[in-house]
Amino acid sequence: MTSGSNSGRNYGLDHKWRPNSRRKGELVVQILDVMEKALTGKPMSETDYQLKSFAPKVQEKVREYKIKFDPNQPIPSDNTLADEIYQAGLELLLDVGAFCTDTERVIAYTEDEVKAALRATPKKIYFGEGRDKTALVPRKPEDKTPPWCLLGAGGGPCSSDRSFLTLVEGYAEIPETNGITTPAITRAGGMRVRPASPLEILAAQRNAVLAREACNRVGRQGIPIMNALSTAESDIAFAAALHPKFGLRASDGYQICCMDPMKVDFRRMNKATVALSLGDHIGMCFGPLIGGYSGGPEGTAISNVAHHLMGILTYQSSWLLCFTLHLRYVASSSRDNLWVISTMGQAISRNTELLSLNLNYTTAGPCTPMCLYETAASVTAAVVSGLSIESLGVATNKHEDRTTPVEPRISAEVGHAVAGMKRSEANELAKKLLSRYESKLLAPPLGKGLYECWDAENRRPTKEYQQVIRKFKKEMSDLRVKLRPELRPGA
Repeated sequence: MTSGSNSGRNYGLDHKWRPNSRRKGELVVQILDVMEKALTGKPMSETDYQLKSFAPKVQEKVREYKIKFDPNQPIPSDNTLADEIYQAGLELLLDVGAFCTDTERVIAYTEDEVKAALRATPKKIYFGEGRDKTALVPRKPEDKTPPWCLLGAGGGPCSSDRSFLTLVEGYAEIPETNGITTPAITRAGGMRVRPASPLEILAAQRNAVLAREACNRVGRQGIPIMNALSTAESDIAFAAALHPKFGLRASDGYQICCMDPMKVDFRRMNKATVALSLGDHIGMCFGPLIGGYSGGPEGTAISNVAHHLMGILTYQSSWLLCFTLHLRYVASSSRDNLWVISTMGQAISRNTELLSLNLNYTTAGPCTPMCLYETAASVTAAVVSGLSIESLGVATNKHEDRTTPVEPRISAEVGHAVAGMKRSEANELAKKLLSRYESKLLAPPLGKGLYECWDAENRRPTKEYQQVIRKFKKEMSDLRVKLRPELRPGA
């Protein structure tokens, strides 16, 4: 059965059998298999795994398949390139495996195990309830199917209950919102949240309660809240906030991250075990760094593919979420990162039916044209390459209350507008957008805070921000991307 099944899951001696896998009687890796591998796998230090196993093997695959980033093609149309990146990523996982930091052992997988997991992973998942219930489905490059839009703050920090409710209410009112990604509460009882403490447990529970309350306030009672536990870094806080009385449901999705590169620990595996035991759909999130252990954009694209496959095995993930960042910019909008998003997306969507989303980050902040250019470019790269989207982390996602409901709304509008666009056309669009912000990535404007450019009482952007949006939409129209008409100032 899939990880989202509501049927009884047997974790006893027959845990290896998953009855609804594509081939009758086929063995599919389960959580106890992963634990056995983590306890008995090849011993290795974390440093050796990262520097002597993973990093050299990535570069070996780059050379073997002659993968090369072309700055003039931030959104390539090369199917052969995409397929070779997929094959290189598959081989990377088979060659180096994942790594458990608690046992310092390699979690190795076979090709048969990978293929079985690919067959068993859901090809469609329904999230939400009632009229807000929608299906996350696979997409292909240049697919006319609109992307599934997971909109919000991407776990960005907020300073108070007030700002949390203001943001989530705004996200829920966006017409394209299929699911909500909440901010992270940073204080409990006026005190800074500390990991694995009562403060974190209380904040995680409040995160869930407030998210559901905000959706109820604007008539989106059934909308799925996909990372309502963004405050829960520890496993104990995650488990504590899952109690139904706090408002989370089996129809929501639960994000559990791994560490770069392809590393897990018992804390994260505990989260996965709890979610699986409740029949919940896990989305493994991962963020290989350009300039990190994977090297440049070529190796990072290969690493992203390997992480997808690791996720469906190690966490039994039903869906996947990638948020590749650039070590230098801590964002997704640089030219080489657009290439990684696009090639990785094409590799996965052409060669699998995995349900994959891309989360984007900007360097610039709210109420700036640059922020809107950045998110338009990275969303375009993802959508035309066969991915759905989570949007977004604004201003590198590290400043409290420096995000508004505008940026995810614009992201969703762009995502819907470019669905079905040819990759060659999207490539030209991306280059024109890059020309508007690329030179400013090292010194971006931080823009304004939430209540400086968002009218919370009337739930809309300020007149100043409306003017920025209208100018942006006029520019996008000139680039042949039609977005919804914006409110007139004062309307």
